[in-house]
Amino acid sequence: MLWAHLPWTLLIAAIGIGATHTLLGPDHYLPFIMLARARGWSRSRTVVITAVCGVGHVGSSVLLGTLGIAFGFAIGHLRMAESGRGDVAAWAMVAFGAAYALWGVRHAMRTRKGLEPHSHDGGVHIHSHGVRPHHHDHVEIGANTTFWTLFIIFVLGPCEPLIPLFALPASRGQWGAAALTAVVFGVVTLVCMVAVTLAGLEGVKLVRVRALERWAHVAAGSIIAAAGLSVIYLGL
Repeated sequence: MLWAHLPWTLLIAAIGIGATHTLLGPDHYLPFIMLARARGWSRSRTVVITAVCGVGHVGSSVLLGTLGIAFGFAIGHLRMAESGRGDVAAWAMVAFGAAYALWGVRHAMRTRKGLEPHSHDGGVHIHSHGVRPHHHDHVEIGANTTFWTLFIIFVLGPCEPLIPLFALPASRGQWGAAALTAVVFGVVTLVCMVAVTLAGLEGVKLVRVRALERWAHVAAGSIIAAAGLSVIYLGL
Protein backbone atom coordinates (compact mmCIF):
# COMPACT_ATOMS: atom_id res chain seq x y z
CA MET A 1 0.00 0.00 0.00
CA LEU A 2 1.05 3.61 -0.63
CA TRP A 3 0.79 4.51 3.05
CA ALA A 4 3.30 1.81 3.94
CA HIS A 5 5.95 3.35 1.68
CA LEU A 6 5.71 6.89 3.02
CA PRO A 7 8.72 8.15 5.02
CA TRP A 8 6.73 8.45 8.24
CA THR A 9 9.75 9.10 10.46
CA LEU A 10 10.81 12.04 8.32
CA LEU A 11 7.27 13.38 8.04
CA ILE A 12 6.67 13.25 11.79
CA ALA A 13 10.03 14.92 12.34
CA ALA A 14 9.12 17.59 9.77
CA ILE A 15 5.87 18.34 11.61
CA GLY A 16 7.46 18.56 15.05
CA ILE A 17 10.58 20.46 13.99
CA GLY A 18 8.65 22.81 11.67
CA ALA A 19 6.23 23.79 14.44
CA THR A 20 8.94 24.16 17.09
CA HIS A 21 11.22 26.16 14.80
CA THR A 22 8.41 28.57 13.96
CA LEU A 23 6.92 29.01 17.42
CA LEU A 24 10.30 29.57 19.09
CA GLY A 25 11.38 32.10 16.47
CA PRO A 26 9.75 35.48 17.18
CA ASP A 27 11.06 36.75 13.83
CA HIS A 28 8.47 34.46 12.17
CA TYR A 29 5.47 36.41 13.45
CA LEU A 30 6.32 39.57 15.45
CA PRO A 31 7.05 41.69 12.35
CA PHE A 32 3.63 40.86 10.90
CA ILE A 33 1.78 41.39 14.18
CA MET A 34 3.33 44.79 14.80
CA LEU A 35 3.10 46.08 11.23
CA ALA A 36 -0.49 44.90 10.88
CA ARG A 37 -1.39 46.75 14.08
CA ALA A 38 0.52 49.93 13.24
CA ARG A 39 -0.54 50.14 9.60
CA GLY A 40 -4.15 49.03 10.07
CA TRP A 41 -3.94 45.96 7.82
CA SER A 42 -7.12 43.92 7.46
CA ARG A 43 -7.07 40.32 8.61
CA SER A 44 -7.08 39.04 5.02
CA ARG A 45 -4.17 41.29 4.04
CA THR A 46 -2.23 40.18 7.10
CA VAL A 47 -2.78 36.52 6.22
CA VAL A 48 -1.71 37.01 2.59
CA ILE A 49 1.46 38.96 3.45
CA THR A 50 2.44 36.49 6.19
CA ALA A 51 1.81 33.48 3.94
CA VAL A 52 3.69 34.91 0.95
CA CYS A 53 6.71 35.74 3.11
CA GLY A 54 6.50 32.25 4.62
CA VAL A 55 6.52 30.65 1.18
CA GLY A 56 9.61 32.67 0.27
CA HIS A 57 11.22 31.66 3.57
CA VAL A 58 10.72 27.92 3.07
CA GLY A 59 11.05 27.92 -0.72
CA SER A 60 14.49 29.54 -0.73
CA SER A 61 15.84 26.80 1.55
CA VAL A 62 14.31 24.08 -0.63
CA LEU A 63 15.88 25.67 -3.71
CA LEU A 64 19.28 25.93 -2.04
CA GLY A 65 19.05 22.32 -0.84
CA THR A 66 18.05 21.08 -4.29
CA LEU A 67 20.90 22.90 -6.02
CA GLY A 68 23.36 21.82 -3.34
CA ILE A 69 22.49 18.13 -3.65
CA ALA A 70 22.42 18.35 -7.46
CA PHE A 71 25.96 19.78 -7.47
CA GLY A 72 27.23 17.31 -4.88
CA PHE A 73 27.63 19.52 -1.82
CA ALA A 74 27.66 17.83 1.59
CA ILE A 75 24.91 18.52 4.12
CA GLY A 76 27.45 20.28 6.32
CA HIS A 77 28.26 22.74 3.55
CA LEU A 78 24.57 23.41 2.98
CA ARG A 79 24.03 24.12 6.66
CA MET A 80 26.98 26.52 6.66
CA ALA A 81 25.46 28.34 3.69
CA GLU A 82 22.11 28.53 5.50
CA SER A 83 23.79 29.86 8.63
CA GLY A 84 25.49 32.60 6.62
CA ARG A 85 22.19 33.56 5.02
CA GLY A 86 20.63 33.63 8.47
CA ASP A 87 23.12 36.20 9.73
CA VAL A 88 22.46 38.45 6.72
CA ALA A 89 18.67 38.14 7.14
CA ALA A 90 18.80 38.83 10.88
CA TRP A 91 20.87 41.98 10.44
CA ALA A 92 18.60 43.07 7.58
CA MET A 93 15.63 42.71 9.93
CA VAL A 94 17.42 44.79 12.57
CA ALA A 95 18.19 47.50 9.99
CA PHE A 96 14.61 47.49 8.69
CA GLY A 97 13.17 47.70 12.21
CA ALA A 98 15.50 50.52 13.20
CA ALA A 99 14.73 52.49 10.03
CA TYR A 100 11.01 51.97 10.52
CA ALA A 101 11.24 53.09 14.15
CA LEU A 102 13.08 56.26 13.15
CA TRP A 103 10.43 56.98 10.55
CA GLY A 104 7.86 56.34 13.30
CA VAL A 105 9.44 59.03 15.48
CA ARG A 106 9.13 61.53 12.63
CA HIS A 107 5.53 60.44 12.08
CA ALA A 108 4.74 60.86 15.79
CA MET A 109 6.28 64.32 15.86
CA ARG A 110 4.17 65.37 12.90
CA THR A 111 1.09 64.02 14.62
CA ARG A 112 1.85 66.10 17.71
CA LYS A 113 2.14 69.19 15.54
CA GLY A 114 -1.39 68.82 14.26
CA LEU A 115 -1.05 66.29 11.46
CA GLU A 116 -3.74 63.69 11.83
CA PRO A 117 -2.90 60.09 10.75
CA HIS A 118 -5.55 57.92 9.12
CA SER A 119 -4.82 54.20 8.72
CA HIS A 120 -6.19 52.47 5.67
CA ASP A 121 -5.73 48.93 4.42
CA GLY A 122 -2.47 49.05 2.54
CA GLY A 123 -1.05 52.32 3.86
CA VAL A 124 -1.30 55.27 6.18
CA HIS A 125 -2.30 58.74 5.03
CA ILE A 126 -1.41 61.79 7.08
CA HIS A 127 -3.91 64.62 6.71
CA SER A 128 -2.99 68.14 7.76
CA HIS A 129 -6.03 70.06 8.98
CA GLY A 130 -5.27 73.76 8.80
CA VAL A 131 -7.30 76.91 8.31
CA ARG A 132 -9.09 75.52 5.30
CA PRO A 133 -11.21 72.63 6.65
CA HIS A 134 -11.23 70.60 3.45
CA HIS A 135 -7.56 70.91 2.52
CA HIS A 136 -5.64 67.62 2.82
CA ASP A 137 -1.89 67.24 2.46
CA HIS A 138 -1.30 63.54 1.75
CA VAL A 139 1.89 61.75 2.70
CA GLU A 140 1.74 58.11 1.66
CA ILE A 141 3.83 55.54 3.49
CA GLY A 142 5.11 52.98 0.97
CA ALA A 143 3.03 49.86 1.60
CA ASN A 144 4.69 48.10 -1.34
CA THR A 145 8.13 49.00 -0.02
CA THR A 146 7.25 47.52 3.36
CA PHE A 147 5.99 44.29 1.80
CA TRP A 148 8.95 43.81 -0.55
CA THR A 149 11.44 44.57 2.21
CA LEU A 150 9.82 41.95 4.44
CA PHE A 151 9.64 39.45 1.58
CA ILE A 152 13.33 39.84 0.70
CA ILE A 153 14.31 39.47 4.36
CA PHE A 154 12.31 36.26 4.64
CA VAL A 155 13.72 34.89 1.38
CA LEU A 156 17.20 35.51 2.78
CA GLY A 157 16.19 33.97 6.11
CA PRO A 158 16.92 30.23 6.13
CA CYS A 159 14.95 27.28 7.43
CA GLU A 160 18.04 25.58 8.80
CA PRO A 161 16.19 22.61 10.37
CA LEU A 162 14.72 21.75 6.97
CA ILE A 163 18.08 21.17 5.28
CA PRO A 164 18.98 17.80 6.86
CA LEU A 165 15.36 16.60 6.61
CA PHE A 166 15.29 17.44 2.91
CA ALA A 167 18.87 16.54 2.03
CA LEU A 168 18.90 13.07 3.62
CA PRO A 169 16.42 11.43 1.22
CA ALA A 170 17.48 13.67 -1.70
CA SER A 171 21.11 12.59 -1.37
CA ARG A 172 19.94 8.98 -1.76
CA GLY A 173 17.99 9.80 -4.89
CA GLN A 174 14.64 9.68 -3.07
CA TRP A 175 13.42 12.99 -4.46
CA GLY A 176 9.76 12.14 -3.92
CA ALA A 177 10.33 11.64 -0.20
CA ALA A 178 12.43 14.81 -0.06
CA ALA A 179 9.72 16.84 -1.80
CA LEU A 180 6.98 15.47 0.45
CA THR A 181 9.04 16.24 3.56
CA ALA A 182 9.61 19.79 2.34
CA VAL A 183 5.90 20.27 1.63
CA VAL A 184 4.88 19.01 5.08
CA PHE A 185 7.50 21.18 6.77
CA GLY A 186 6.41 24.17 4.71
CA VAL A 187 2.70 23.73 5.40
CA VAL A 188 3.29 23.38 9.14
CA THR A 189 5.52 26.48 9.11
CA LEU A 190 2.95 28.55 7.21
CA VAL A 191 0.04 27.42 9.40
CA CYS A 192 1.99 28.27 12.57
CA MET A 193 3.12 31.66 11.22
CA VAL A 194 -0.40 32.67 10.21
CA ALA A 195 -2.08 31.29 13.34
CA VAL A 196 0.33 32.96 15.78
CA THR A 197 0.23 36.22 13.81
CA LEU A 198 -3.57 36.37 13.87
CA ALA A 199 -3.72 35.44 17.56
CA GLY A 200 -1.07 38.00 18.43
CA LEU A 201 -2.80 40.68 16.38
CA GLU A 202 -6.06 40.12 18.24
CA GLY A 203 -4.12 40.38 21.48
CA VAL A 204 -2.41 43.68 20.70
CA LYS A 205 -5.71 45.14 19.49
CA LEU A 206 -6.97 44.79 23.05
CA VAL A 207 -4.26 47.18 24.23
CA ARG A 208 -5.65 50.63 23.47
CA VAL A 209 -3.85 53.48 25.19
CA ARG A 210 -4.92 56.52 23.20
CA ALA A 211 -1.96 58.64 24.26
CA LEU A 212 0.42 56.03 22.87
CA GLU A 213 -1.37 55.39 19.56
CA ARG A 214 0.81 57.82 17.64
CA TRP A 215 3.89 55.87 18.75
CA ALA A 216 2.60 52.61 17.23
CA HIS A 217 5.09 52.75 14.33
CA VAL A 218 7.98 53.36 16.72
CA ALA A 219 6.91 50.34 18.78
CA ALA A 220 6.55 48.22 15.64
CA GLY A 221 10.01 49.08 14.35
CA SER A 222 11.63 48.61 17.75
CA ILE A 223 10.08 45.17 18.25
CA ILE A 224 11.03 44.09 14.72
CA ALA A 225 14.63 45.13 15.39
CA ALA A 226 14.54 43.29 18.72
CA ALA A 227 13.27 40.14 16.95
CA GLY A 228 16.27 40.31 14.61
CA LEU A 229 18.65 40.77 17.52
CA SER A 230 17.12 37.77 19.30
CA VAL A 231 18.06 35.65 16.29
CA ILE A 232 21.62 36.99 16.26
CA TYR A 233 22.42 36.81 19.95
CA LEU A 234 20.02 34.19 21.32
CA GLY A 235 19.83 31.90 18.30
CA LEU A 236 16.02 31.90 18.30
